[in-house]
Amino acid sequence: MSTLTINPGAISADVAAGTNLLQAILAAGGKLVSKCGGDAKCGACHVFVTEGRKGLSKMTPVENAKLDTIIGVGSKSRLACQASLLGTEAVTVELLGALSG
Repeated sequence: MSTLTINPGAISADVAAGTNLLQAILAAGGKLVSKCGGDAKCGACHVFVTEGRKGLSKMTPVENAKLDTIIGVGSKSRLACQASLLGTEAVTVELLGALSG
């Protein structure tokens, strides 16, 4: 189990290990767009992981390649559709204003 905190809004939820980050955000009431159905093709679910990056699955080459095409990506960037919570530590994400609903 991991505690997921979503900002803005300071929404918190306990999430089972292995849960996809996009699904966890939506289940907790966070507003996040996914136009490609979680296939790492649109980049709309780009989030910043502000705490607990080691609590997420490692970045895949597919995710890394898509992030390379997005403006505003930083070292804390992840695609929520490609990251899963490991259950090892609390994770805090920041939803990007332009992409959150």
